[in-house]
Amino acid sequence: MFPIRDHNPSHRTPWVTWALIAINVLIWVAGLAVIPDEGALAAFYEAWALIPAEVTSGRDLHGAFTSMFLHASLLHLAGNMLFLWVFGDNLEDQMGHVGFLIFYLAAGLAAAAAHIIPDPSSQIPTVGASGAIAGVMGGYLLLFPRARIDVFFFFVVFFRIIPIPAWLVLGLWFVMQVLGGWGTTLEGGGVAYWAHAGGFVAGFLLALPLWLARGGPDFWQRPHGVPPHPGTVYARSTIPVVPRRR
Repeated sequence: MFPIRDHNPSHRTPWVTWALIAINVLIWVAGLAVIPDEGALAAFYEAWALIPAEVTSGRDLHGAFTSMFLHASLLHLAGNMLFLWVFGDNLEDQMGHVGFLIFYLAAGLAAAAAHIIPDPSSQIPTVGASGAIAGVMGGYLLLFPRARIDVFFFFVVFFRIIPIPAWLVLGLWFVMQVLGGWGTTLEGGGVAYWAHAGGFVAGFLLALPLWLARGGPDFWQRPHGVPPHPGTVYARSTIPVVPRRR
């Protein structure tokens, strides 16, 4: 199951969120066009991905930044951009365009540090915007814990869209990252769980000054944790229901 939208409209146009999505997509498309084979792709990742051993030795420090705009597959890109689309606009609405951009990049760098700390000698290149986007999710949890998130749930042939409070969706996601991080530490793996968990915590902490400026606990008490404006109402599908024949 995964979130597809929230019921939390933003009041200003999320130019930075849209720009970040566009940059990530354009870089992916450009990579398809100019990288001819697997060998060239490996060299590209070696030059621009986050490699913990290189960073801890003082080389290729730029990888902590550039890796935020690279992705390993189309599915990797699509999943990250979906999460940024769902949660990014509301934080940008609260923080402003420049503030949100600084927040996003800071969360991404914190996620890179969280990825490096458990295995600083790793030579495995790491790419993806998920650490920075996890920061967006952490900030969203702090500001809008009871906003409704539409989650697309499917199991084999059963599927349904279910509205679930943000605290439950994002809280479960965070727990899964921590558990996955422990499993990766013990057994190895291909997902940067600690980057996700670290980015999430960093985003939560980075959003604290804004939350306090909005009144802290009073910010929750006034609208009871839901967004301080009416939620989005989505129209029901016009696709007719076909009765099942016996």
